[in-house]
Parts: sequence; structure tokens; C-alpha cells
Amino acid sequence: MQDRTGTAVGKPIQRIDAVEKAAGTVRYIDDYTLPGLAYAKLVKSSHAHAKINAIDSTEAWKVPGVRAIITGKMFPFHIGPILADRPPLAIEKVRYYGEPVAIVVADHEYQAKRAAALVKVDYEPLPVVNSVRDAFQTGAPLVHENSGQYMKIISNVYPVQGTNIGSHIKIRKGDFIKTWEACTTKVKETYSFNLSDHVALETRSTRVEIKSSGKVIIHTTTQSPFTIKKVMNQFFNIELGNIIVHTTIVGGAFGGKGTVQLEPLAYLASKAVGGKMVKLDYEREEDLITAPCHIGVEATISLGTNQDGKIIAGQYTFLIDSGAYTDQAAGITRAMALDCTGPYNVPNVWCDSYCMYTNHPYATSFRGYAHPELTFAVERTMDQLAKKLSIDPIVLRKMNVIQPGDTSPTQSVITANNIGDTLKCLERAKDLIQWDAGQRLEISKNKIRAKGISTFWKTSTTATNAQSGAILKFEADGSVNLICAAIELGQGTKTILAQIIAERLKMEMNKIHIMMEVNSSYDPHQWRTVASSTTFLAGRAVLAACDDAISQLKRTAAIALKCSEEDLEVGGDRVYLKPNPEYGVQIKDIALGYQYPNGHAVEGQVVGHGKYIQRHLTPMDKETGFGKPGPWWSVGTQAIEVEWDTRDYTYKILKAVTVLDGGTIINPATATQQMRGGMYLGLSFASSEAFLFDEEGIVQNPQLRTYQIIRFGEQPMEYLVEFIESPAADGPYGARGIGEYGVIGMAGALANSLSTAVQVELNHLPLIPELIWKTKKEHLK
Repeated sequence: MQDRTGTAVGKPIQRIDAVEKAAGTVRYIDDYTLPGLAYAKLVKSSHAHAKINAIDSTEAWKVPGVRAIITGKMFPFHIGPILADRPPLAIEKVRYYGEPVAIVVADHEYQAKRAAALVKVDYEPLPVVNSVRDAFQTGAPLVHENSGQYMKIISNVYPVQGTNIGSHIKIRKGDFIKTWEACTTKVKETYSFNLSDHVALETRSTRVEIKSSGKVIIHTTTQSPFTIKKVMNQFFNIELGNIIVHTTIVGGAFGGKGTVQLEPLAYLASKAVGGKMVKLDYEREEDLITAPCHIGVEATISLGTNQDGKIIAGQYTFLIDSGAYTDQAAGITRAMALDCTGPYNVPNVWCDSYCMYTNHPYATSFRGYAHPELTFAVERTMDQLAKKLSIDPIVLRKMNVIQPGDTSPTQSVITANNIGDTLKCLERAKDLIQWDAGQRLEISKNKIRAKGISTFWKTSTTATNAQSGAILKFEADGSVNLICAAIELGQGTKTILAQIIAERLKMEMNKIHIMMEVNSSYDPHQWRTVASSTTFLAGRAVLAACDDAISQLKRTAAIALKCSEEDLEVGGDRVYLKPNPEYGVQIKDIALGYQYPNGHAVEGQVVGHGKYIQRHLTPMDKETGFGKPGPWWSVGTQAIEVEWDTRDYTYKILKAVTVLDGGTIINPATATQQMRGGMYLGLSFASSEAFLFDEEGIVQNPQLRTYQIIRFGEQPMEYLVEFIESPAADGPYGARGIGEYGVIGMAGALANSLSTAVQVELNHLPLIPELIWKTKKEHLK
């Protein structure tokens, strides 16, 4: 860490919401209730793929308090963030187990729940597409018969009519075919894992009310309030100015609340009861299987080297289990392609990334947006290539890391400004994991300790016009209110923004007031709180607002002090003369303008405005993938040490290491917490989490009793987190995004360490003892 001498940046300042959360006084969306509130419950599909012959609501209507029952025929249209392929309520057929088929609205929650259970649906089962491999086969049953006819919301999505391909993204760099023939060493491996869940502590919840004036008021758990406005405008023809979205603190999201699902359903429910406020929230089982989940993948990677061990050709094929609808998986498909090589210089690349329809719950964003998944596959391949070349895995990585002057898979030029220092991350992680002390040690008759490493990168895949706005409103006491639409979902973003303000205004943190709630009617536009982009986008907007406020303060102070604005500086709650700091004026005395002794007043309240929009980004070319999809890459290395028991194939995670270059680290304490949380999440996904499907596509583990996440005591015995700081020229105070990075390399590092321990190639997740045992057994045949 670099030593800091500023007011706030680089300091481990306590999060501004810490006391309220610790005291348990934070109110989340589901904590609110109002007199006269109506409640909605969903009727959900009991089949993964079936035609709807009829829906009988006769018995449901007999339940006291029922006010409305809505089916798909009442809104027979499709919606979606990238490709409009999903009806809010199933029309004609259901495509996954747990899909919403109808909504029941009643005076009380128990009435709605009871009535929903009485709605009878006559299904005619259809053949189930139960894996991406099945979906990819010629002649496979079609999940969507007319996918080529769906409306594109974003241009770079490419469904293939008559197949289960929801989108196909291609990367063609160099001459792969010719170079592959010249490779002296080649390796080809396949990897897979099933869909899983985000398991945020707070389940999804929303309330919608339609005012008689036409205003649609939405209170919801979301990372994307302005995306909700856009969707409601596009698909329900509501004027944007009439849509008001409120979001309080969100109780965890991990990407799962970046999409739009409950809000259209609650809107339809409210409309059916005359605009009355309707509450719709998910119980845990619904949050697991009805709400959007985390993608599954089958990946095949081929790497070829020259005689020196330099990778000169790479082929990457990704079959992404999008489930029943594309949602954000179409974007994930693109993200997986654009960074397909990992942080390595591969001059000849052939990548095909497919978004595949199956009859599984549909997938959306997950922390890392394709990168934990592709990194698992790439880093396992790197270890197997190292073994084939008889080279130390770290040495192989250092030989091939991407450097300034190289180009990314999309042929963006890598510079010292847009990428961190991968070699420094590798070296420091190597030291922290004590790599040279031995990668595999037999410590007793039945216990083996082993180490694995994983290097990763990620660019923030945003819209080319992703943007943020900020307003600083000064109070009469000289304190400042920040108004912006960044969502606080546990990551500490608003603390970071407050630190940026404190640094630029040279002001104490207690003088900066932050509202946690977002209200789209008065907060400036914010693209979304996703993609590790909020500190970058909102941070730049906040800096611009600070500069605007400083300009206003100097203008007013120049009048009061009868001097030139150029002679003034702001800091320490004052505006003062640079040559003579003892002469100045308190900010509180000019925050609402300056008043002359005779009573005349000038200027007025200081209100700083700032905005920032992504610059110089381009879409990817359809045929080659050429383009500049992101502003920079953050890079890092993670490592794991495990202790494996040869008797029962169980293991303990002894040590987990993360070394990240995220540019300037604004708050090292919250950044460390971010990494630890991500490491825990990545290890849970790698070691135990997955949906289990029977032959009919029915989820077999839809409760937290049966859906296995890492429990207390199974986490690493020791977390080690360090940062390398290579400031980004265009980031706020040199910062890059870091929010997702703790999760990215964990699966690869864990699989590499266990593969070393067991001495078999573990290429499938989750790494449960039974899978390790089966793989070892197959290896010994």
C-alpha cells in the first residue's frame, strides 16, 4: 500500500452505514407495511417444459379477500433487457420449473397464498432440454420456436432461428488455424458446472402503486432503478416522468438484483385492482428457483505453444446455460468472449461463445459477470499445460502474461494506464502462499497439503454510454449533502464517494451527509450499480460536482474578500487566500450566498453539479469481435492451500490469498472486506453450490436445507489480502473498479490445489468429496 497524506483517500475510514446496520435499525423494502396494502402471490409451474391447456381459478376465487387473478393472456407480450423473449407470466407454455403462471391479489398475504395454491393448471408435458450439450444437438427440442422473431433491445445479440442458440458471439484474432498446426505443444480440456444461486440474505421484494394521476410508484430491491424505468416505459408504454423508483439499502445482490422481474408482475397486479398498492415478495424457495439465477457452463479450451512455452494459439468454446430466457446471460455470453484468454497474450484466438436455451431457471448477472467461470476453465488449462511442458505453473504464467503493447482478444491495445501489474500480483501471491516451500506435501499418512494458483483479469463491461450524475447541496452550516443514484447493497460505495468528496473539498467526513435511499425522481441518472463500475462512474461525477462547487465557493468568496478567484483555495471548512491563508471566509458564511452589511445579498446557495459518461468505447464487430468494450482491466492473482484427507476425500481450506491491482485503493479496510466476501462467495460456488435437476428438469434442492453453501467453519482458516497500486490516469484519484474481483479466481485456485493434492484433473464443479472420489476412481481404472 502506498502511504497517503490526504484528507480521506487511502484511509481505512469506517463505513457510514456501519452503526445503523449493527444496531439493526436499517429498514429494507420488506420491512415496510401500510394500511390497506394488498398482497400478491404467484402460481408457479410444476413442470420444466409443458403446454398450458387451461387455467382454472374457480376454487381460488372462493377464498375470502381475493381481489384479482391475472394470467399471461392478460398481457400477452414479451419483455427482456437485451432480447425481449420472456413473458412476465407464461403464455401458452412454461419453460422452466417454478416459472410464474398467474398472480393472485388479496387483502392479506395468507389469503393470496392460499388462493394461489388452489389455482389448477392443466399441463401437457413437452420434451425437456436438460443440459447445454443436449440443447446444442441438431434436432433438439426447441425451448423457443420463434427466437429469431424476438425484438432486440440491444443490437449485439444474435439468436439463431430454429435452434436453442439465444446468441452467438465470435472472436477471430490473427490466424488461429494456420498457427495451431505449427504449435509444438498442445492441450485441450473440457470443463463444466451447473446453474446455481446468488443466495443474497435479502430475498427479492417490491411494492407498486398506480396513482390516479398516472404516476407509477415502485419500491423495490434493485441494483438498477433506471433500468426499471426503461423497461416499464418500453413494454408498458408509461411515460418515463410518471415512473418513480425508490430503493433503500439492499441486503445483498451479487448481480441477481440487476435485472427486472418482480416489478412488471407487481405492476400488473396493481393495475388489476385499480392501482392499489400491491406488495409482492419472494419466499426463499421462490428466490432460489423462480427468480433469475447464476449461469451454468460447459467450456472447451485448446492452447498451443511454441518450443519456448509461449502460447501462440488459443481456441475457446463456451456453451452457457442461460436457462429458459436470455435475460443478462446474453450479455454474459459477450463478456465471456471478450476476455476469453484470461490475462495472457494470445496472438491467435478463435472463440465461440453461445448463449443456450434450456429448460432450467433462467440466468442473470452474477458477481464477476462471466469471469469466475471463464477463469476457472482458463486457469485449469494453464496448470495442465504447465504439467505437459514440465514447467512450474507460476513460471508459465509469468512467461505469458499480457503486457503493455500487446492486444486483448478484441484487439484493444493494452497500455500501462489501462491495465494493472500482473507480474507484481503473481510474485506477491507466490510469497504469501509460500509456493517455494512445496506445492504438494504429505504431512501424515492420510493428510496431504497442496497449493494452487489462479491469475485473472476483468474489464468493466458497460454500455458504451454508461453514465452517472451527482449533486452536492451545501447546508447553512457548511456541510454537504450528496445526491446520487448509486445503490448501497453492502459494498460500501457511498462511503467511498464520501471519501472522494472529503478529499477534493479538504473537508472532514462528518461534514458529508449521504442518503442511502435512491429516488429516481430527484437523483441524477445512474446507469446501474453493477460491473465494478460505480466507483469509477459515480466517482468521476462526484469529482466534477466538487469542482463545480469549488468554483461557486471561490466566486462568492472573491466577492466577500474583494479579490480574484484565482487567488483563492478551499479547505478546512474555509475559502482562503493562497498567499495569506490567515485571510479567508468560513464556508458556512457563504454556503447560502453572501450578505453585505447593508443587507444586500449575492450568489445564493452552492449546489454543485457533476456528470460523467464512458468515453471511447465501441461495440464488438459481429464477425471478428473487434472493438473496445471496456475502459480498463483490473488484474490479480489468488491462491489456495488445502489439506486433503485420503480416507474420505474431504478437505479443509487452510489459506486463501488475494493480491489485486485495482489502481489507487480509496479505502483499504472496505476493499479488504470486499475481497474477503468475494473469496468466500467464490469458494462456496466452487466447493459446494449447484442446482440438482432430475430427468424432468425439476430442481431437487430448492431450499437452503438442501442447497449447499459454505457453512460456518468451512471457510478458509486464514485470509490474506494485499493490494498492488498502479493508478489509472482516468480513475477517481487513480482508482479502478474492484467490487467483483475477490470471487473471480477462487474456483480456479481451489481446483488447481485439489488437482495437485489428489493427482487427478478436477475439471468439474462443485468440488464435493464424492466428485473427487469418482474422478480418482476413474483415473485408476
